Parts: sequence; C-alpha cells; structure tokens
Amino acid sequence: MSEALEHDILIVGGGPVGATLALALQYKGYNVTMLEARAKGAAHHDQRALALSYGSILILEKLGLWSELEPKATAIKTIHVSQRGSLGRSLLKAEEHGQSALGYVLAYGDLSAALDRALQQFPDIHVHYEAEALAIRPGNEAAHVEYRYQDEVHACRSRMAVLADGGRSLADIPGLQRETKQYGHDALVSKVKCELPHGNIAYERFTPAGPVALLPNGERDFSLVWTGKTEEVQTLLALDDEQFLEALHTHFGDRLGRFLEIGKRLSFPLKLSYLKPVTAPHLAVIGNAAQTMHPVAGQGFNVGMRDAWELAQLLAATPVADWGGDGMLRTYQAARKADTRGGLMFTDFLVNVFSNDIVGLRKVRALGLGLLDIVPFAKKRLVGKMSFGPKG
Repeated sequence: MSEALEHDILIVGGGPVGATLALALQYKGYNVTMLEARAKGAAHHDQRALALSYGSILILEKLGLWSELEPKATAIKTIHVSQRGSLGRSLLKAEEHGQSALGYVLAYGDLSAALDRALQQFPDIHVHYEAEALAIRPGNEAAHVEYRYQDEVHACRSRMAVLADGGRSLADIPGLQRETKQYGHDALVSKVKCELPHGNIAYERFTPAGPVALLPNGERDFSLVWTGKTEEVQTLLALDDEQFLEALHTHFGDRLGRFLEIGKRLSFPLKLSYLKPVTAPHLAVIGNAAQTMHPVAGQGFNVGMRDAWELAQLLAATPVADWGGDGMLRTYQAARKADTRGGLMFTDFLVNVFSNDIVGLRKVRALGLGLLDIVPFAKKRLVGKMSFGPKG
C-alpha cells in the first residue's frame, strides 16, 4: 500500500463529538477527512436522550445549528436535587443565574441528523461512511492510519489524527494507557410518562442504591436514568411494565403523581475510565474515547463537546506545520486537564458521597443540600461547572 499526506486532519469517528470538531475546523477553512464505521443515517432514529449543558448549546449556536434543534429539545429550567429519606434538598434555577435554561434534553438521533446535514454543506469535509479504522500509529512527522472502506484497505498519513469513536480503535496505540474503575453498578435507561406535567424541572434523587435522574423530554414525558447494583438493575429489567412503574413510584416518591407508561428498558455497566495521556505524536483522543464518566451529573457528553471545540480553536491558532508537535499537544493537554479531571472527580465524588448508607453520612448529605440552597456562591459555582466546566 502506498501512503500519501492526503489531508491535514483525519477524524476517526463521525458521531456528535467528531462531527462538531469537523464543522468547527471547516469554518476555519481546513480540509478534513472523517471516517465513520456506521452507515450513513444509521443514527438518525436513535431516541436516546442527551442532556446538553448550556455550554454545549453555545457551541451549537456558533455552528449555526441550534435554531434548527431548539424546537425538538426540551428545556431544563430547574434542577431539583434531593436525597431519599431526608428533607434536605436544593433547587437550581436558570433564571437565578441569568440563563434561559440550565440545559436541554435532545434525542441523539436529532442531533446526529442535524450535524450530518451540516457536514454535507461543505465540500472540503470528506466523510467516509462504513469505514473501519484498522490501525492508528503515531509518528514523528505524521500519524499513520489504515482503514477498510468499500471492501478495500486504504492507508494515509495525516499531520493530525483525532480519535473520537468512543475508544473502539484504541487497542495497541503505543504510549496510551487507560485507567478504569468499575462501580459494580448498571444504569437502566428508558422513557416514562407521568401523571403531572414536568414544568421543565429535572430531578436528581440520591438513594443508597444509587442516583435516579428524571429529565423532562416532551410535554409529560421524562427520560429516566436509574442506577443501582448490577443484580438489582437486572431484576428491574425482568419486571413487567406495571410492576416496574410501581417499583419506580416506591423508589422516587409522589412528587410527579403516578407513573403511567414506560418505554423500552435498556441497561449498561457504569465505570470511570480515562486515558493517560490523551495525546501521542500527531494524535489526540477526545470525547468518550478519552474519558468515560458516571452519568450522575450529565457531564460526559458535554465534556466531549468541549474537547472538540477547544481542540478546533487550538488547531486554528497553530500553524499547520506545527500540528501534532510536542508543543501543541502539551498546550492541548494542559488546557483540557482541569475540565476532564474535574468532571471525573466531581461525578465520582457524587457517587461515593450520596450513594451509600454509612452511619451519620445521611445527615451530613442532607445538611449539604440544605446549605447549597442558602449559599448563593456555592450554588453559582455548581451551576457554572455543570454549564461550562471549570471555567464556569
């Protein structure tokens, strides 16, 4: 196979994070190639709910996409945080922080479709669907990438390769090591209809078994994320719909009236995982490929969006001849370290502190939630972190 420096930048992974990077670079006028393993349009009907932070909304606005997506999204204007068996609670309200919303809930498929349509508008973005990355090797002058496309194996060299495929292509890349912490918990996700309207309020309820989140998604619907020990979640999956709705009501309480309907239930294991480092010569890893977080605070996807945006800004400020060099990669790692590690530590802290029944800790947690509601600076700092990362 012959190799050629075909493109300045090659992105492996055409999901929302990779597509955001491609579009952000295109507005700077660069030639971009993107490899996506799935067929074109395969994700457009994916109804999984994404919780978009206010910072992610600003990125989509800068890409010119939010006006198209906003009518399909449900605003989160208030976040109600509580602890089962305790009076302590906190309310985070968008209006108190000068924001129209704290975030939005949007179907993954709607976001993917909008990004794919935008990609098609730029002739200098070359998207290869059903293209499987086979090997990615960092190099002193360029990254070397082999991939299968249209039943042929292709090879290319790129000044900058970016891995944004969730980590599917990470095996055997020299110099990249993954640290992983298994929680022994699973997350059950579904969509549930309630008796009472949601009022654009999202609920995060902490229990000894694990947090339960209900995110407004439609007029009376919520997206449910129910975490717990693996064996307990598997038991919940085995219940019929009526039994499950009763179990959810017992677990969550009466705040929303009765739970009336439940959609298809799915589960996945929970872990904390991150790369050390997230770069190698002429290679950067972003999004879930670089770090995977517990979904307790909805941080993971939004951190990935900030990865993409900040990498695009750094590339635009760096001469192409210096892309992937030591200086540029050190700058990127330093710029992202506080956000990514902060998100990992924040979500891990919430899980460890709020999801256990250590004697005496329940009262401390209740006091903390109560204090959060009366200390404006603490509440402002929390909202800023959830919206924008450490820069708040």
